Amino acid sequence: MKVSIITINYNNVNGLEKTIESVINQTHNDIEYLVIDGGSNDGSVEIITQYSERINYYISEKDGGIYNAMNKGINKSTGDYLLFINSGDSLIDTNILAEIMSENRVEDIIYGNLLLYDAEKQWTWNSPDKLTFRDFYNSTIPHPSTFIKRELFNKVGLYDETLKIVSDWKFFLLAFTRYSASYVHVNKIITAYSYDGISSREENFKKIEQERHEVLRSEFNFMVDDYVELEKLSSEMKRIKKFLKIRKFFKSIFNK
Repeated sequence: MKVSIITINYNNVNGLEKTIESVINQTHNDIEYLVIDGGSNDGSVEIITQYSERINYYISEKDGGIYNAMNKGINKSTGDYLLFINSGDSLIDTNILAEIMSENRVEDIIYGNLLLYDAEKQWTWNSPDKLTFRDFYNSTIPHPSTFIKRELFNKVGLYDETLKIVSDWKFFLLAFTRYSASYVHVNKIITAYSYDGISSREENFKKIEQERHEVLRSEFNFMVDDYVELEKLSSEMKRIKKFLKIRKFFKSIFNK
């Protein structure tokens, strides 16, 4: 199956070259590669030009933000599945696409695990096999390790450009809850993600919370208050169970 890989970039020349090399060195033989640059002036355009023979489509122009750039890539793509690997991130090894696509998957969404790293450490985001509303109320699935069937964008729509940080989360949430998107978890690390992106920065956490709240209110207003209450009760039950467990432990000690 044909995979369209979309890389967006803005003034990240070193990260961009690393990302490009991780894509063009894949052993999978049916890749469409698109690079959407936001009008960089740091040498990124020269890097894109250097690798232009291995890039199917590229453009460098001012855009309206991350999701506007991603939507440009979606509109130009022709693959069966789309994968977003932004500048600075890289596919985990040269065979990973071949391994995933050799299974001839038919699901709307194929998602794997993500290796995260910063200057001091690295850790793994292991995704669950079964997804529930709670998974998206509290978290999401890793966008850089998720293959999205192109047809799904025709059903759900493109990324919401009014959101600055959580539009991919909104897309997944609507895909599963409104459109019953089929999915499968592949228990493999697919992408290495540099933990310095916009959603990873502490100064953006408040904005993330705000945008998520707006989406939940807009799309699920009828049920969100009940769900908030349910989460509070669930948290309280966990606290009580922990207390009873500790109490039982101490009773067993003093009753000896």
